Amino acid sequence: MDPVKILLVDDNVDNLMSMQVVLEKDEYAFVTATSGREALSILLKEEDFSLILLDIRMPIMDGYETAEVIYQRDKLRNIPIIFISGQDDEEAAIFKGYQAGAVDYIRKPFNTQILRSKVAIFVELYRKNQILKTQEEKLTRINGDLRKLNQELEDRVKDRTKELENLNHELTDLNISKDKFLSVISHDLRNPLTALLASSDRLKKSKVENVEEVQHLATIIHRTSNKILEQLNELVNWAKNQREKTAFNPVSIQLRTGIDISLEILKPNASQKDVKLENNIPENIFVKADVFMLRSILQNVAMNAIKYTPEGGIVTVSASFSDNMVEICVMDTGIGMSKEVQQSLFTSVSPVSVTGTNNEQGSGLGLLLVRDFVAQHGGSIQIESELDKGTCFKFTVPADSVAETA
Repeated sequence: MDPVKILLVDDNVDNLMSMQVVLEKDEYAFVTATSGREALSILLKEEDFSLILLDIRMPIMDGYETAEVIYQRDKLRNIPIIFISGQDDEEAAIFKGYQAGAVDYIRKPFNTQILRSKVAIFVELYRKNQILKTQEEKLTRINGDLRKLNQELEDRVKDRTKELENLNHELTDLNISKDKFLSVISHDLRNPLTALLASSDRLKKSKVENVEEVQHLATIIHRTSNKILEQLNELVNWAKNQREKTAFNPVSIQLRTGIDISLEILKPNASQKDVKLENNIPENIFVKADVFMLRSILQNVAMNAIKYTPEGGIVTVSASFSDNMVEICVMDTGIGMSKEVQQSLFTSVSPVSVTGTNNEQGSGLGLLLVRDFVAQHGGSIQIESELDKGTCFKFTVPADSVAETA
């Protein structure tokens, strides 16, 4: 156990020696001062004293004044002071000592047993206070560690919750991508497959002698099959990009060329109804769009136009600049739509069923996909239609800077 420090203050060196002899033990470490000022000077440098034995009658600064100055410092107020005085001190002087802050009072010449007992009591109190202080510091550290651990646990829970939320969002996105993928397959491949099946059926029923018709149908089947294979490959790549978060990839596209590619695969469907497809897009219009999405938009809209256009009709695609966007119009000479149907096409949660006078019917699911793809381009959709006179389906996509210099 480390010795505790005791400050002995007396202007008589012999008295200082006497107190050390009486109190001398291994657990005490004595520091002496022969005046009040010297004692204060020591206390300015050292504050870890367990007890101060202070003589009252000293020149220049007596014990009362010294005690008052000591207790003016917050860090020294907890050090107990025992006043040492001669037998001729009156009771009033003793009371004054207590007022100055003394915790006890010993007369000279002091009784050695009494001095040892009183000093031992205050030293023991000091040691217990030190133990309590150490335990309090440990508790403070433990509480700090617990708070830190609790914060770390909270942070981990938050991080884990965030990870689960992100995973949930990813799963939701994957479900949406899956639905989009199935919708695209359903709409973009159904039409050419229908043409393929119709051509093969006609080929099956054709007479072998009719070589020209067989050749013509075989050409349609071959061309349409290649287009379907091409679209399937692109759909697979698109689905892969969906998983890798790179599905939306806008590039510069010459719109006329893009329209030609989109309409080419619909020619068999149009020819079955003798519907003419016209591309009136100027060559100087370029757009910034995702190739796959733009083609899906055009094919869905154009196929609807073919579907609801009577035999011998015309489907025309045109475009014009509108600020920094390009407005594309797919115009048909078909059955048209009522105001109610127009308003419900893109506002219904469920696909709208549209039936025309030519008994053509569609689910409307392709138009919901079109709305989604147009929105990803920051564009808008508008429909102008009149019953029995046709429909103009308009949508916008961003213009490319190439168009400004073309």
